[in-house]
Amino acid sequence: MTNTQRCAWCLSDPLYVHYHDNEWGRVVCDDRQLFACLCLEGMQAGLSWITILKRRECYYQAFDDFDPAKIAQYDDDKVEKLMQNTSIIRHRAKILAIIDNAKAYLKVTQHQSFCKYLYTILNAHGDFPKDNHPNVLQDIPTKTPASVALAKQLKKDGFKFVGATTCYAFMQAVGMVNDHVMGCDYRTPRCR
Repeated sequence: MTNTQRCAWCLSDPLYVHYHDNEWGRVVCDDRQLFACLCLEGMQAGLSWITILKRRECYYQAFDDFDPAKIAQYDDDKVEKLMQNTSIIRHRAKILAIIDNAKAYLKVTQHQSFCKYLYTILNAHGDFPKDNHPNVLQDIPTKTPASVALAKQLKKDGFKFVGATTCYAFMQAVGMVNDHVMGCDYRTPRCR
């Protein structure tokens, strides 16, 4: 596209642009992909998303393609190996959080899909996916009542590194909310 208009947050790096154009804001229904995205958003806490995005493939390799059943079995030796892996952020609490999240995931998906679990929480606070209409980046909130409720329930169910701001970033990433700004050429019905 010539003279393509995009959300301003993604313009600093070609990888960011590709992520914005091809992933961000598109509805994800695959349980394992939702689990991976939630874990990666947790890894971002205190960092920029580009830091995680540049290492995303390394995270998939290090964490068995985000297979919750495998991750839930990680022991102290595996944690120590992950702490030595220079291709990921070596933050012990965040690594342990992914293991806790896998265990929590297995519990909440015993009788329903992860996608259904998440949308049941969100739909108590409106209709999701939700198409917001931000005019500029500053119009986009960092958290909402729905992300607060999602964070509260996730924590109650044993998930870690899932605060309201992290949950809102997750909601944006997987298309639960469409926060492409008005005028962005990627703000299309496919993001709903």
